Amino acid sequence: MEAIYADLSISMSEFKKNPSQILRSAGERPVAVLNHNRPAFYMITPSVYEALIDRNEDRALTNIARQRLALKDSAIEVNIDEI
Repeated sequence: MEAIYADLSISMSEFKKNPSQILRSAGERPVAVLNHNRPAFYMITPSVYEALIDRNEDRALTNIARQRLALKDSAIEVNIDEI
C-alpha cells in the first residue's frame, strides 16, 4: 500500500469531469488524484507550491550556513574597510 500525502483524494475519472471545481473545493489543501486507488499526482494551488519551493530553498541555505559554520576555525579575519 502506498502512502497518500493529502487529506483529500479523488479518482482520476472524477477529476477529469471538473478539475477546476475540485481545486476550488479543496482551497489551500492538497488533493491526491488516484488512478486505480494509487496516487497518480497531487494537485496544489500556486501559493502552496511557492511555499514548498521557499521551504526547500530555506533548507538548502541552512545547510550551507551549517557547513560554513563548521569551517569557522579556519576562517581568516578581515577588515571590511580594507576590502
